[in-house]
Amino acid sequence: MSSTPITWFEIGSDRPDEVERFYADLFGWTFEEQGAANGGSYRVTTAGGEQGIGGAIRATGGGSPNYAIFYAEVADVAETCRRTEAAGGKVLVPLRTAPSGLTFAHLLDPSGNHLGVFTPPAAA
Repeated sequence: MSSTPITWFEIGSDRPDEVERFYADLFGWTFEEQGAANGGSYRVTTAGGEQGIGGAIRATGGGSPNYAIFYAEVADVAETCRRTEAAGGKVLVPLRTAPSGLTFAHLLDPSGNHLGVFTPPAAA
C-alpha cells in the first residue's frame, strides 16, 4: 500500500462551463465554485466518494507522446460511449475488451481532454 495515495484530479479547460455540464451529464458529478487565488474559477467535486483510485505507469516508446489521464469505473462502457457523444464529447478509442475481460474506451471531453472509462471483468 502506498503511503501517498492519489486522491485528486484536475482538468484544465478554456471552456469550464461546457466541461462541467459534460461531466455532470456523463457521470452525475456536481461541482462547487471555490474560486482561485487569481480570481479565476476553481470548481471542486467529491466525485470519488469514499473510494480511492489506483494507477499505473505505461512505457510510451516509439515516439509516442507523454500523457496524463484518469479512468472512471462505469457499469456499461458502451452506454457511457453513447452518453459521451450525446453530452458533446467524442469517443477516441471505441470499446475494447482485454484478455482479462476488462472492457474500456478512451474518450475526449468537449475541450479535448482525454479520459478513460472501464468496467472490470466479471467476478469468477
